[in-house]
Amino acid sequence: MDKINLRKLAELNNEKAIKAVEEAIQLCKPAKVTVITDSKEDIDYVRELALRNGEEKTLKMEGHTIHFDGYYDQGRDKVNTRYLLSREVDWGTNINSIEKGKGLKEIVSYLDGSMAGKEMLVRFFSLGPTASVFSLKALQITDSAYVAHSEDLLYRQGYEEFKKLNGSPDFFFFLHSAGRLENNVSTDIDKRRIYIDLEENRVYSVNNQYAGNSLGLKKLAFRLAIKKANEEGWLAEHMFIMGVHGPKDRISYFTGAYPSACGKTSTAMIPGQTIVGDDIAYLKKIDRVIKAVNMESGIFGIIHSVNAEDDPVIYQALITPGEIIFSNVLINNQSPYWEGMKKDIPDKGINFSGEWFKGKKDSQGKEIPCSHKNARYTLRLKELKNIDPKANDPEGVPIKAIFYGGRDSDTTIPIVESLTWAHGVFLGATVESETTAATLGARGVRKYNPMANLDFISVPLGIYIENHLKFAEGLKKVPKIYTTNYFLKDESGYYLNSKLDKKVWLLWAEGRVHDELEAVETPIGRIPKYEDLKILFVRELGKDYTKAEYLQQFSLRVVKYLEKMERMTKIFENIEMPAAFTEELRAQTERLKSAKKKYGEEIISPFQFLDK
Repeated sequence: MDKINLRKLAELNNEKAIKAVEEAIQLCKPAKVTVITDSKEDIDYVRELALRNGEEKTLKMEGHTIHFDGYYDQGRDKVNTRYLLSREVDWGTNINSIEKGKGLKEIVSYLDGSMAGKEMLVRFFSLGPTASVFSLKALQITDSAYVAHSEDLLYRQGYEEFKKLNGSPDFFFFLHSAGRLENNVSTDIDKRRIYIDLEENRVYSVNNQYAGNSLGLKKLAFRLAIKKANEEGWLAEHMFIMGVHGPKDRISYFTGAYPSACGKTSTAMIPGQTIVGDDIAYLKKIDRVIKAVNMESGIFGIIHSVNAEDDPVIYQALITPGEIIFSNVLINNQSPYWEGMKKDIPDKGINFSGEWFKGKKDSQGKEIPCSHKNARYTLRLKELKNIDPKANDPEGVPIKAIFYGGRDSDTTIPIVESLTWAHGVFLGATVESETTAATLGARGVRKYNPMANLDFISVPLGIYIENHLKFAEGLKKVPKIYTTNYFLKDESGYYLNSKLDKKVWLLWAEGRVHDELEAVETPIGRIPKYEDLKILFVRELGKDYTKAEYLQQFSLRVVKYLEKMERMTKIFENIEMPAAFTEELRAQTERLKSAKKKYGEEIISPFQFLDK
């Protein structure tokens, strides 16, 4: 390290940070070390380095670049993402772990010399707005300029924030190396490892580039934050934060948790609303009000099926000059193309498989699509026209409602309001979704995913749920909780709603939050009245909403719901859960059984509940 970079490090006056950097240098043996501050010159250097070393290439539109991950490095590696544990813990879930000593020995051996001939970048970030009671500090070391550039788009600079720590060791540390490269992609995929040390608030990642594995500040930092939140009495959640715009310029802030590829970003981007954040939220009780901040300042979004019709705000940003990284899409004539963009796709070009042509097949004889199902875009929130004016407010925004959603083709009603806070926590904890291309492995398998957080919960599940149940204590007004489902299908397999219909569900909830709309009480919660939806569909979408549609979407599939309750009972029967949660499971099961007995039908019309 030269004198300039040594001085940058010394000015932090943080012994733990300096020691972490020194140890990383000794282990990874880089040819060069560069400490990046908050200066524009330093930040520009990172992007230029990504272009110079070939990790990114410029596209036709100003500011746009393309990055390709390796063919077998296209999603989060759940198998090789493990917690380093020095003792056994009853998590209540099947977490992936390894004995700490053994795991450290293995990953240190892979990191040893991993940066030989490469440049080490030392980065500092603020997880959350700067100068905020919500925010956490993070030190990231990587040899990938693409990773470092991505983090510049996704997070707030934190070099000056580290100085304010006054030597405190209270920060997260992430060490990443892409490992040995061929054609600018990680080669030793069989040695891909992502190990999380909850005791030391550290993460080690090696032999990968896909951002879900390599960006320490993304879902890896999230795991550390969940543990910290549960210890300190706040929430770190897999949630968007958005401003929902009601009558007379009224703005109500909602959060929402959805598993990957289940409509989370497109909900946060509903036309006419404003966005604070699309992925991870920190929630705290301040003056007896739940407030939240976006711990990020950008979006790492799935680009598959983003188009002008279904996701107009995002699509407009993607075709506008600005600093955007596309990954694993098709490039033809220096322009990006992806599946589902509702635009003619060229028959050939460059994609994640290299030279691509229509009909190209992989080694198993399976046709390779023009873009990967998990292809991404990375951009700063400020590139979006609908960014909320309070997106960077260090005080956070007051939360009026919480949404939970998943992928469900045959059971869950499009939108349901919980009966109580505890019932809402139960609904969130019993979310089900189908596996998608965002994780490596089989697709189309239904799984339960509590709070859309199963992959990231870093404390025993019962403690995590208990923290949610207690979180409403002492509040001036308890936020409402909703479940949503955009994926119901008819008997022929066709979706029952268009992607834009979710705007109506959202604005119905906004009306409910302000006690302006009534609801129909059912065994699984409160649902909209047909008359209110009919008005909203005309007003918001210029579309007639028929009783037949309402019946198809909001009828209670009581047998399917009971089957779900059976699945949940089986899942939770051997997990130590809070008594309040167990009671909610019992009570909802009994309400469903009573309705089935009373009406004698497998599918009960919502109009029948009006006669109660």
